[in-house]
Amino acid sequence: MRLRKVISLLCALLCLGAASAYGQSVKEKESRKARLEREIALLDKQIKDNAAKNADALSRLSLVRSKISTRQALLGESEREIAALEDSITLKQKQIDVLQARLDTMVSYSGRLVKSAYKNRDSRVWYMYILASENLAQGFRRMSFFKNLSSQMSDQAAKIKASKAEVEQEKAAMEVLATHARQLKAQRLADMQKLQSEEKEAQTLSANLTKQKARYQKDLAAKRRQADALEREIRAAINKAIGGKAASSKKGTTASKPKAPVDYKLADQFVANRGILPWPVDGALTGRFGKQYHSVFKNLQLPANNGINVAVSPDAAVKAVFNGTVAQITVLPGYHQCILVQHGNYFTLYAKMKRVDVRAGDKIKTGQQLGTVDTIAGETVFHFEIWDDRTVPQDPEIWLRPR
Repeated sequence: MRLRKVISLLCALLCLGAASAYGQSVKEKESRKARLEREIALLDKQIKDNAAKNADALSRLSLVRSKISTRQALLGESEREIAALEDSITLKQKQIDVLQARLDTMVSYSGRLVKSAYKNRDSRVWYMYILASENLAQGFRRMSFFKNLSSQMSDQAAKIKASKAEVEQEKAAMEVLATHARQLKAQRLADMQKLQSEEKEAQTLSANLTKQKARYQKDLAAKRRQADALEREIRAAINKAIGGKAASSKKGTTASKPKAPVDYKLADQFVANRGILPWPVDGALTGRFGKQYHSVFKNLQLPANNGINVAVSPDAAVKAVFNGTVAQITVLPGYHQCILVQHGNYFTLYAKMKRVDVRAGDKIKTGQQLGTVDTIAGETVFHFEIWDDRTVPQDPEIWLRPR
């Protein structure tokens, strides 16, 4: 009996621990899933808008493949949640088994009590049993036994009733978990079917692009020129801000105020926040840092991405990732309005802006709205970069907080 109690307690503690861990991670899982679902909905809308405006098929393909990647991440979340649920169900079943075994023992013991009471149901037998005692002490013990028998039977019946209720309660809880698991599996199946459809769409777009290689080589050459122009502008602005070669004034460029000493304390604070900086926009990542190759023409290198691209809703708000000073605001083909913010000897670039709410020289705070994102050629894709004073671009994903 004591061993059963110990086993029961251990199982209860295991289930409690599992339930606690599951409960703690539920909010995180739901938050991640909700974000992925928002990103898929956003990409869906952009793909439809892109198609309606007969925009660049390569851009459509990029959006579709981003949606495929996001859908795969969503499926991964579902897989992990289903696995966690199945573990909880297994532990819950073990707890029910222990409770059921304890209940069976109680019922067996109660049966023996009832059987004993039935055998001795004639009160004359009781009196004879008491009178046959060898001494007074034995007589009192026998009398106490008969007095307590009825009470024990009532207590045992109450315990059995409570144990049955506990077993039923645990079974109901397990059924809730099982129902949730079934719903998740059904949703996972639906997502897998959507994924297959999206992969088919990507294949169709790829096939269409293959027929138009010359046209896309020309388009890519134009994009490469735009990317090179942006890079030159950033390098010139950084050199000017830290006392290097002065940048030549260009049409559409708002020059910064006279150079101030570099705030290295602010730079140290910026570096201390590496990996936890807030994202400047809320959207779906569609372009990563570094050299990329054409998704269809594998030997065709795309313009190097010095930052990241994030698909967002039209007129999405852009916020500063850290305290700093607006070093320059410029306008460039393909990137529209761009804001360069200085954080000591580090710089952040916010490109493809429609509306700009700050001016060169303004002091800004983390989370302050800088403006809104523009829609260019049917796409609402924000571009973000991070640079150091050696004019070396950094991978923003390393600096921004994990999503």
